[in-house]
This record gives sequence, C-alpha cells and structure tokens, in this order.
Amino acid sequence: MLGGIIPAVLWLWFWLREDDKHPEPQRLIVITFLWGIISVIPTYYAESFVANRITDSATILMAWALIEEVMKFGAAYFAALRTKFYDEPIDAVIYLITAALGFAAAENFLFIINSHNAVGGLLTGGMRFVGASLLHTLASAFIGSLMALTFNKHFLAKLTAVSFGILTSTLLHTSFNVFLIRNNGNNTSVVFISLWLAIVFLILFFEKLRVEDS
Repeated sequence: MLGGIIPAVLWLWFWLREDDKHPEPQRLIVITFLWGIISVIPTYYAESFVANRITDSATILMAWALIEEVMKFGAAYFAALRTKFYDEPIDAVIYLITAALGFAAAENFLFIINSHNAVGGLLTGGMRFVGASLLHTLASAFIGSLMALTFNKHFLAKLTAVSFGILTSTLLHTSFNVFLIRNNGNNTSVVFISLWLAIVFLILFFEKLRVEDS
C-alpha cells in the first residue's frame, strides 16, 4: 500500500507547489485524491466488460485508455470541479492531476501486490513512479490545460475542450501502452524521455497560468 501511495503523494506534493500562490483547500485535495482511488473500482469492472466482448487487442487497449481517462475526469469533476473552489483556470489542472495521481496510486498498489516477490514489487513501484504515474498525470493534465484555456469561454467551448482533451489523452495513453507491449518492454528509455520532456512543457504551462492568475 505504501509502495503505491507514497510515490503518488510525492508527485502530488510537487504539483501542488506549482500552485503555491492560490493553493486549493487541503480537504478538497484529499477528497479528490480519494475519489481518484475509488474510481479504480468501476474502471476494473468496465475494463473487464470490454475485455470479455472485444477480441482485437489494439481496440481493447484503446477502450481501456478511454475508460480510464473518463473515470479520472469523472473523479475530479464530482469531487471538486462542481464546487465553488473551482474559480481559477489553473484549478482544473490541479484537480485533474490530483484525481489522476489517486488513480495511479491504487493502480500501482494492485500491480505491486501481484508481483512475485519483494524485489519485483520494488522494481515495479519504481518503474511505475517514473512511467505510468507520469502518463496518468500528463493525460489528465492535458484535459485540465484545455479546460484552463477555455475557463472564461461559453459552455459549448468548454464542452468541446473536455471532449477533445479526453479523446487526445486516450490516443496518448493508447500509444504509450501499444509501444511498450509491441517492444516487449524494450526501448522504454524512449518513452520515459518523451514523458519527461512533456513534463517540462507542463511545468512551463503552469508558470504561464500562475502569471496570468497573479
């Protein structure tokens, strides 16, 4: 449990520091994180339903990615995005990242307990810390970024931003999984470097939002 939660909490602490000028209520951050964890449950059943009815592996991976992106967004929406505390563009990114890291924490925990031994669990946790957790963060942050850009727009623009964000994040998520599977875990450095470059751009976007909100 610690192996799953601690890495996610460390990432969450990092991203919350990016919002230090107008921090969100800690209670709401915790609730959103917990909603992210809980969202793994309906995700499991939805993905099992898909796996039992679709035979094409690529289609299954895309369906799974779509389910996960929708569930993470739903967790952020029901926990925080409907509240009065969603009052700045940067808030969308913060809450979606928080829900995504809660989801990643639960997913990491499940992967670790299915490892054959302690060493395997440690390696799994470490790899997911720099890989899958970042992927979940980036995918949800992309949706949040589009929401931030349309924060003061009309409803149709916001709906379009969310829909486009979910579809694009689904493609990103699917591409990540397909690449790793088809390469049998080889060339993972290419994926990790790409994720870290994307993180740099996300940090720069955070700085842009901070300047605009100040």
